[in-house]
Amino acid sequence: MEAVKSKKREFVGIVKSDKMDKTIVVTVQTTTLHPLYKKYVRRSKKLKAHDEANEAKIGDTVRVIECRPISKEKHWKLVEIMERAK
Repeated sequence: MEAVKSKKREFVGIVKSDKMDKTIVVTVQTTTLHPLYKKYVRRSKKLKAHDEANEAKIGDTVRVIECRPISKEKHWKLVEIMERAK
C-alpha cells in the first residue's frame, strides 16, 4: 500500500504566546521574491493553533498543520515541538 501525502498546509514557526487555554500563537516567517524589484522580502503571519495538552511554551519552535475550524480564528493544530526554548 502506498503512503498518501496530505494536502494540508504545514508550517514551522516560533511560539509567541501561550496565555490562552489549549491555544498557542505561532509566528511563521516566509521569504518571497518581490515581483518588480526582484528582492527577497520577509513576511510573517501569526497563526492560532490548538495545543490540547498545553505543552508548548513561549520561544519553542513548533510544527503546525492545517485542520478543520476549531473556533472563529483557530484552524491549525500543533503537530510537534521541534526545539524547546533555552
